[in-house]
Amino acid sequence: MSNLLVHVKLFCVAIIWGLGWPAGRVVATDILPFTASWLRYIIATASFLIFLKLSGKWMVPNRAEWGRVLIIGFISTVMYQAFFMYGMRYTAAGDASLMITFNPLFTAILAVIFINERLHLNLIIGLILGIAGVTILFIYSPNVDLPFSERIIGNVLIACAALCWACNTILMKRAMSAPAKSAVKPLDPLELTVWSSVAGLLILTPIVAVEAATKGIIMPSNDGWVGLIFLALFSTVIAYVWFADGIIKIGASMSALYVYLVPPFGIIGGYLLLQEKLGMSLVLAFILITGGVIIAQKDNSSTSKHDEAQPAG
Repeated sequence: MSNLLVHVKLFCVAIIWGLGWPAGRVVATDILPFTASWLRYIIATASFLIFLKLSGKWMVPNRAEWGRVLIIGFISTVMYQAFFMYGMRYTAAGDASLMITFNPLFTAILAVIFINERLHLNLIIGLILGIAGVTILFIYSPNVDLPFSERIIGNVLIACAALCWACNTILMKRAMSAPAKSAVKPLDPLELTVWSSVAGLLILTPIVAVEAATKGIIMPSNDGWVGLIFLALFSTVIAYVWFADGIIKIGASMSALYVYLVPPFGIIGGYLLLQEKLGMSLVLAFILITGGVIIAQKDNSSTSKHDEAQPAG
């Protein structure tokens, strides 16, 4: 009972991250992709910096730490957001929320390659199940009002976003395992997230300037602004802080269970807010992909479930 509020907040996190997919679809079809990412991170980064200051955890990375932060910011803020925004222009929110669930499988594979984790049978079985689920999603998605070729392009781009997030997970794990040169301790997840957002925003700015110069300045509609603010404040800032608090209060393993609620809320959100279609193929794809992730993680305890938190666009 003492942790009831934590569980309520984690349940709200699952809802927020799930609804982030229809919000992303609205934003991606409303304005240019890099402009959307830049506006989102203007709001999110300012909010993160205010939170870091008010929480009494204010710090600024040293020169060696900035090297790590810039790489993480480029991958998590620039590359991930580019694949996410371009992908959401083509595919349905419900389909995308299932595709991104492939992220932990990518993370496990990269961990085998780059940080010498063991390739175990559960990972192979999980990967096979995940691929089967993705195949069903590609071929039998109920959202047939979107052209098949566009859905394929969108789903592939969202898969690339999942791969970017997996790379980001490995980099953050390395950054948190040992301090950079001249640093007393490694950056914690909050510090890494805040300053990598700052770095990503700095890298995004000249890209947005080129986009505006070549394609014009397109400002969001009212619906676009609602989607952007939701993605920035709720999906990026509030949900992250609540999820991190859950890890501290009840542990990473228990908190991670709520991540599996994200795709159902993404599908329901797409149905209620965007009139997307429902179908048994989504249920089967969810069971296969999620089941594959759970099986793959059974013998992969060395990879923090906190690092594998579900990205919500």
